[in-house]
Amino acid sequence: MSADRPVLGILLMLGFCLLAPLGDAVAKLLGETLPLGQLLLVRFAVQAAMLIPIVAATGRLWRMRGRILRLAALRTLLHMGGIGCMFTGLQYLPLADAIAIAFVMPFLMLLLGKYVLGEEVGGRRLAACAVGFCGTLLVIQPSFAEVGWPALFPLGVAVLFALFMLVTRQLAKDIDPIGLQAVSGVMATAVLLPVLLIGDIAGSAPLSLVAPSGGEWGLLAAIGVIGTGAHLLMTWSLRYAPAATLAPMQYLEIPVATMFGWLIFRDLPDGLAGVGICVTIAAGLYIVMRERAQARALTRPQPPRGQAPV
Repeated sequence: MSADRPVLGILLMLGFCLLAPLGDAVAKLLGETLPLGQLLLVRFAVQAAMLIPIVAATGRLWRMRGRILRLAALRTLLHMGGIGCMFTGLQYLPLADAIAIAFVMPFLMLLLGKYVLGEEVGGRRLAACAVGFCGTLLVIQPSFAEVGWPALFPLGVAVLFALFMLVTRQLAKDIDPIGLQAVSGVMATAVLLPVLLIGDIAGSAPLSLVAPSGGEWGLLAAIGVIGTGAHLLMTWSLRYAPAATLAPMQYLEIPVATMFGWLIFRDLPDGLAGVGICVTIAAGLYIVMRERAQARALTRPQPPRGQAPV
């Protein structure tokens, strides 16, 4: 196991926080002219093309069977659904709003941990979940008033990725993460390619195939490269720094998304959405701090029985 190198871990996570919103911005650009299914196909095909050579060169294990194979397939479907919801929501919402709404996911993870995995969750963290969800509603409200039900797509992202993380927890001890991502890319490509061929024949607009223009080819490749690179940076960051150290940094995605949204689309959250974003970030950071305090309490040496703590 790699020794902790927190500065390197933080730098890697910073790279993720820069790349992930950039990938969403590219998807928002391409979604104006290219069908959703085609974006998803390229996203996962590039992931497979990038990672299979790494798996082969390093001798990583990626063959699966039984329960592991079923969980990997479920994880892939959840991954496809989550990215599909995000790419769709980005066609209706400003970049920062969509990402801020999707950040209800950490609260959902806490609730799933309590009610599905039986993890102990205190009242303060549950209260922070409620506050964070209220902040999310403040972001949704102006977007919902403007575009209607498509403003709920980022909530779908949050639900699907919370389940995705739950399944990933079940797989984490059994398979190498790069091998798992390579398998996921192959599975998703194998599912999406025939679906798109059938959809194109049937005349389904979201599942059709469109010839990209010259510049769009480069952006299509960028979606896969950026998405795969961001995930690998996050995975590697966790090898060098504890999750409790890195978790607060993930909220940097929201201001970075705000920056890209303004630079590329001239979009900025309105006043109510801005307040909601601040509330969501504050509640999420509170939960992270509570998790860190709980972890410290569990690892702190206990005094011998009968002796008062110093």
